[in-house]
Amino acid sequence: MRIIKNIRNKSLFATLLVYILTSSTTVFAQQIFSNNKYPLTYFRQPLDITPPALAGSFGEIRGNHFHSGIDFRTNQREGYPVYAVADGYVSRLRVQNSGFGQALYINHPNGFTSVYGHVQRFAPKIATIVKNLEYEKKSFEIDEFPNETLIPVRKGEVIAWSGNRGSSGGPHLHFEIRDSKTEETINPQFFGIDIPDNIPPVIYSLYAYKLNGKPFTENTPKQAIAISGGGGGVYKANAPVSLVGEIGFGIVTTDRHSGLSGLNGVYSIQLELDGKLVYTSALERFAFEDSKAINSHIDYPTFLNTKRSIQKSFVEPGNPLSIYSNLVNSGKINFIDGEIHQLKYIITDSKGNASTLSFSVHSGASAPAVTSIPAGVNFSYNKLNEFNNDEIKVVFLMGTLYNDLNFSYKKMPKPAGNAWSNIHQIHNRYTPLHTGFELSIRADNLPEELREKALIVNTNGSSQGGSFVNGFIKANPRNFGSFYIAVDTIAPRIIPTNISEGKNMAGLSKIFFKISDNLSGLKSFNGYIDGKWVLMEFDAKTATLWHSFDERTSSGKHTLELVVDDTKNNIKRYSVSFFR
Repeated sequence: MRIIKNIRNKSLFATLLVYILTSSTTVFAQQIFSNNKYPLTYFRQPLDITPPALAGSFGEIRGNHFHSGIDFRTNQREGYPVYAVADGYVSRLRVQNSGFGQALYINHPNGFTSVYGHVQRFAPKIATIVKNLEYEKKSFEIDEFPNETLIPVRKGEVIAWSGNRGSSGGPHLHFEIRDSKTEETINPQFFGIDIPDNIPPVIYSLYAYKLNGKPFTENTPKQAIAISGGGGGVYKANAPVSLVGEIGFGIVTTDRHSGLSGLNGVYSIQLELDGKLVYTSALERFAFEDSKAINSHIDYPTFLNTKRSIQKSFVEPGNPLSIYSNLVNSGKINFIDGEIHQLKYIITDSKGNASTLSFSVHSGASAPAVTSIPAGVNFSYNKLNEFNNDEIKVVFLMGTLYNDLNFSYKKMPKPAGNAWSNIHQIHNRYTPLHTGFELSIRADNLPEELREKALIVNTNGSSQGGSFVNGFIKANPRNFGSFYIAVDTIAPRIIPTNISEGKNMAGLSKIFFKISDNLSGLKSFNGYIDGKWVLMEFDAKTATLWHSFDERTSSGKHTLELVVDDTKNNIKRYSVSFFR
C-alpha cells in the first residue's frame, strides 16, 4: 500500500488519496476529506440517467477558461427531468443569449449553491416567474436574484428539463456546486456526485522547456521527450535525457471515465524530483475571476498554433490561480550538478485513479550562459505599465501580465476600405493577458458625424468596441494583436423564416427570424404585436430569434413590428401583418 499526502495551500481541506495496488496493477482509490468540509451524502444526482456519464469534467481545459462544472451526457437529446439536488430556494434566475442560455441557481442551507445550465425549459412555477420578469423588464435577457421565500424547492423536485440553450455544443446538463459566500466553484465529485470510473488518465507527451532565468515566451526552446507504456497507467521515457540549466517541464494528459466518455480533464498533476515533490496542481476549486489564467497554466503559444494543451509544471509569477502547492522554485529545476536525477509525474483523476510517468535526467555540470534581454520596452508584471506615442496610448494595469514582458510595437499602413487610422501592432498574440488593456488610437480625419459610429477592430475583423474621447477612439481589447479604427454605419439584418405579409399563422406556435450584424455586434431586439411589447427569444449560436404565441395574441388580424439595433445604434425595422 502506498499513501500519498497532498496538502494544497490556501485550501479549505486536505485530500488523502489511498492507493491500493492489486496483483493486476489496477489502481483503486478512496477519497477521504479531512474535517468533513464537503458533505458526501447531502446531495443527490441532478439527473436520473443511469449510469451517469460526463461529456466534460471539472477544471478541464477550455478556450480561455477552466471548465467550471461537470457536463452530464443526456443521450444526445433534450428533455430529461432535472432535479434539485437538495432542499433550498432558487437564488438566481438567468437567461442569456449565449453562455448558459437558461440557468437557475439554488442556495442550500449547508452553505453551498447548485447551478443548472443550458436547460431547455424551467418547471412551470419557475417558468411563469421568469416570463413575468421578462415582460416586466421588457427584456429577454434577465439576471434576477429572488428572495428565499419566492421559490422554495425540495430535494428531488423537478426544477427544469435538460437542453441545449446558450453556448452549448450539444444537448447536456451543465452542473456546478459553488461556495455560497465566496462564489468559488468546487469539483462536484467531492460531494459524492458519483461518476463510474476505473480508468487511469492517459499521458501522451512530455516536454522540457529551457528557461535559464528568462520569462517563458513563444521563443522559449522546447524539447520533446519520447515516452512509451500506458499499461496499468505506467509510463516511462524511452531513454534518459540530458539537460542543463534551469528547466521547466510540461505534460499532455487527459482522462476518460467508464462507459460513455469523451476526453476529459485530469484532477491533479504532481512532479517529483528524486522522490520529493516540486510541483502540484489540483483542481478542487477556483475563483471565476482567476479562470482566464488557464492561458498561463498551459503553453499558450503551442495551443494557439496546434490546439494541443501542454500543461506547464512551472508557475509564472503573475499567475493568480490558487490550484498550486508543494512548489519548489515555482516548479523550475536547475540541472547544474552533473548528477543523474530521477523524476516522476503522478497524474490523478477525481476518482483517485492514477497514472505515473518516470524518466531520468543527466544533469549538466555548470549553468549555461544567460543571454541578455533584447533592447526594447521592458514591462514588469507587478507594476502599471504604459506605452505612448503621437498615435496611440496603451495602459496595462497591474495584474494584466503573467510575467515580465519585453514589449514590442509596430506601425503599419492604413488598410484599404473602412479604416480611419494606421494599423498598430500591439506586441503579439502569443502572450496571454489576464484582464486586457486600455488602448487609444488617434482618429485620422474622422468626420464629426462618424465619431459615434467609430470603433477599434482587430485585423481579423473582430470588433473591440470603443468610443470617441478627445480625438482618440478608446477601447479595452482582451488580447494583444493588430488594431485600427473602423466605423459601423450599417444596420443589422432581419430575415423572416416562417412569416410573410398577410400570412395565416393559426397553425403555428412560433414566429422565427434570423438576425445578424456586420461589425459592432447586436445590442438589442424588441418585438411588438399591435403596439405592445412581446417576448422575443434568441439563440446566439444559430442566430435564431423567435416569439412563442400565448394568450396575449388572440385570433384575428395583427401587426408585428421587430426592431433590432447594434452597439453603434444602427437600427433595422421589420413590419408585417398576419392572422391568427
